[in-house]
Amino acid sequence: MLTVVWSLAAFVVTLGILVTFHEFGHFWVARRCGVKVLTFSVGFGKPLWQRQAADGTVYQIGAIPLGGYVRMLDGRVDEVPEHQRHLSFNAKSVPQRAAIIAAGPLANFILAIVVLWVMFLLGVQSVKPIIGDVREQSIASQVSIPVPSEIIAVDGRRTEDWQQVNLAFASALGQQQVTLTVQDERLRERDYVLDIADWRLSDQQTPTFVDLGLQPYQQRVSLVLSYVADESPAAQADLRVGDKIVEFDGTPVVDWSQTRQLIMSSAGQQVILSVERNGQLLALPVTIGSRELEQESIGFLGVEPTVAPYPEEYRFVQQYGFIDGLVKGTERTWELIVLSVKMLGKLVTGVVSVSNLSGPVAIAEGAGTSASYGLVYFLGFLALISVNLGVINLVPLPVLDGGHLVFLAVEGVRGKPVSERVQEVFYRIGGALIFALMAIAISNDILRLSQ
Repeated sequence: MLTVVWSLAAFVVTLGILVTFHEFGHFWVARRCGVKVLTFSVGFGKPLWQRQAADGTVYQIGAIPLGGYVRMLDGRVDEVPEHQRHLSFNAKSVPQRAAIIAAGPLANFILAIVVLWVMFLLGVQSVKPIIGDVREQSIASQVSIPVPSEIIAVDGRRTEDWQQVNLAFASALGQQQVTLTVQDERLRERDYVLDIADWRLSDQQTPTFVDLGLQPYQQRVSLVLSYVADESPAAQADLRVGDKIVEFDGTPVVDWSQTRQLIMSSAGQQVILSVERNGQLLALPVTIGSRELEQESIGFLGVEPTVAPYPEEYRFVQQYGFIDGLVKGTERTWELIVLSVKMLGKLVTGVVSVSNLSGPVAIAEGAGTSASYGLVYFLGFLALISVNLGVINLVPLPVLDGGHLVFLAVEGVRGKPVSERVQEVFYRIGGALIFALMAIAISNDILRLSQ
C-alpha cells in the first residue's frame, strides 16, 4: 500500500511539474505577443486554490491533476469589447499564434535540458554496459560475443551506460541489422552484426538489450551462507554462517538461483541439506518454512548467500561542469527527441505494436521507482517524460498543439482561416483517436499488472 501511495505522489508531482512548464510556455509567449490571459490553470475541475492578479488573470489549481490549460481572450468564444479586440488571440497574426501554440512543447524541451543539466552537475552513479551473459536461443547468441565484454558503441553511436545502449537499440528497431561494438578484457575491439529483421519489442516493457539476449554483468553469488536468521528453519537445523550448500535433498546445486527455487517450491517439507563445513560434508535435516504470498505457499529457509562486491572498475560517475553539463543535457535531450519521433513513426508503420503503449499507471510506477532511487534518477525520468509530452503534443491531431499548428499553416497558405465546421469535424476525429489510444494504453497497464 505504501508503494502505491508513493507512486501516486511521485506521479502527481511529475505531472504537476510538466503541466506547469508546458502551460507556462503558452502563457509567457501569449503575454509577450500582447494577448490577454484570462485563466492559468494547473489541473482540471473545481479549483482547490484560486487567486486573481491585478491584471485580471486568474491563477488556479484544479482538483483533477491530469493536465492544465491557459484560457486566452478569444473573439471566437468571448464577447470582446471593441477596445480589447487587439488583446484577443484571434486578432494576432499567424506567426504570433503559431509561436504561442508551439511554446508549450518547446517549454517541455527546455525543461528537459535544464533538469538533465542539473542531473549532470550533481553527478549520476552509473555502471558500464558490461555483458555478463548471453541468453541461449536469442538474437545475440547467433554471434560469438565474448563474456565479459563492454559495449562501447551501437551502430557507431558511443554508449557509456546501459541506458544509452537501451536507447540505441530502440532507435535501431525496424532495421535489418544492427552493429554492436564491444571491447573484451584485453581491450580489443570488435564489431558484431546482429540480424534484427524479425525482432519486435516485448510486451513486458523489458529493456531492448534484454530482449536481444544480452544480460548485464551481475555480482557473483556463491552458495556459502553469509547470514542465518535467528529462530529460522535454518537456525533450528544448525545451519551456520560459512556453510556451503552442496545438495538439496539429494539434488546437486550449482548456483543460488537454483537453490532458491528449490527452497521456495518445498514449503512445509522436510528435506536433507548437504553442506560443507570446515572441510567436512554434513547432512542436516531441515523443515522448510512456509509463508503465504498471493494465496500461494512459498517456502523459506532464513538464510542469505555470500555476494561478491561489484567490481569498482565497472562503476563510474557521469558528472560535468557548468558548461559541459549544459552541452551534455542539450545533447541528451536531442537524442530523446529524435528517438521519440522515430518511435512514433514506427508505431504508425506497425514496426512497434500498440501493445507496447504505456499509460498513466506505468508512468506512475516509473515516477515512484525513480524517485525512490534518489533525486538524480528522478530528474532523468522527468526529462524523459517531458520530452515525450512535448513530442506527442506536436503530433498533427486537431486536439493537440500540432493540430492547431497545421490549421495555422493552412491559414497562412490560403490567406484565411479553416472554417469552424471543418475544424469541428477534425476535432472530433482527433479526439476519438486520442481516446482510443489512451484506452489501449490503460488496458495495457492493467494487463501488465495482472500478469
